[in-house]
Amino acid sequence: MLLDGEEWQAKFREFTKEAWRLETLPQYLVPQEADEFSRFKNGEALVHAAEDAWTSQIRRHRAEGRITGRVHVVTRPLSDYLRFEFSRYYRHGADAGEEIRILDVTHRPNPLEGFQDFWFFDRSTVVLMNYEPDGRQINRVLHEGVIDPYLEAQRIAVAESVPFQEYVTG
Repeated sequence: MLLDGEEWQAKFREFTKEAWRLETLPQYLVPQEADEFSRFKNGEALVHAAEDAWTSQIRRHRAEGRITGRVHVVTRPLSDYLRFEFSRYYRHGADAGEEIRILDVTHRPNPLEGFQDFWFFDRSTVVLMNYEPDGRQINRVLHEGVIDPYLEAQRIAVAESVPFQEYVTG
């Protein structure tokens, strides 16, 4: 089942304990970010709002005892997009309480090789994030099969990664 619009947004409102994401790509081409990403690549200073819809949602979830987290699998050197994402989104998300972790596989085998991006809601609902190789999103699909591989992928991702702040300062 394809997820879009209200059905997709409802996943973020209705989870009870945890919304978690695995990110595997070095770039995501998001139309809403195109202008800002272009300015970033041109070396322009970007002004970031202290609070936006995502960070407000993270803070609200935290206050309600709900956790949002992610692990991004990366290799160095970081792509322009990852540097942009780290400075534009991850810093603010982490400050708001999102549990962002980085799994750097530059000098080691990727323990999650073959896994695609996905969101996991309450460790029971998997939404597969389908992308073109260049990072353009194709669609989001509700996974209707066995979830055990996704539980294991989450376990490995968290165990093998480091917190975002540790990664950028270490």
